[in-house]
Amino acid sequence: MTDAAAEQAEAPEKSGKKGLIIGVILAVAGAAGGYFLTTSGLLPFGGQPAAEDAKEKDKGTEVKTLPEVGFIDLPAVIVSVNAGDSRHLKFHAQLEVNSNYVSDVEKMKPRIMDVLNGYLRAVEVSDLEDSLALMRIRGHLLRRIEIVVGEGRVRDVLVMEFVLN
Repeated sequence: MTDAAAEQAEAPEKSGKKGLIIGVILAVAGAAGGYFLTTSGLLPFGGQPAAEDAKEKDKGTEVKTLPEVGFIDLPAVIVSVNAGDSRHLKFHAQLEVNSNYVSDVEKMKPRIMDVLNGYLRAVEVSDLEDSLALMRIRGHLLRRIEIVVGEGRVRDVLVMEFVLN
């Protein structure tokens, strides 16, 4: 081989790091610009409203009021959980109820506690180890409580205490 051909064969190819760095810089700059545009209100969606929208809101629209709700405190429940060893679950919750149904739901409290005890006694330790266990339990309890008191009366089950020991 000639000397020129040998030098060409031994020279490594460029890896293109310069293009990769420029691409990363442009991506970060684009993300930062998009974040700024949406949070400053320059785009019609996301973030804070634009200055014109804020002026219109100040002129004639009213602030949305909170819904009329009441809360019913349920007594804390301690149940043994199905496991090889002796484990207990302490559960305390409140019910968020539409205000015109508070007295009706309060009358059904013994039946609600019966449903709560029955469901929690059937829960196994493996059901509680999942990261979404609390959300699943809330959903199951809300559905069972709605069956007892009727649809549309209880808005949500608020978990105050959930301890497994």
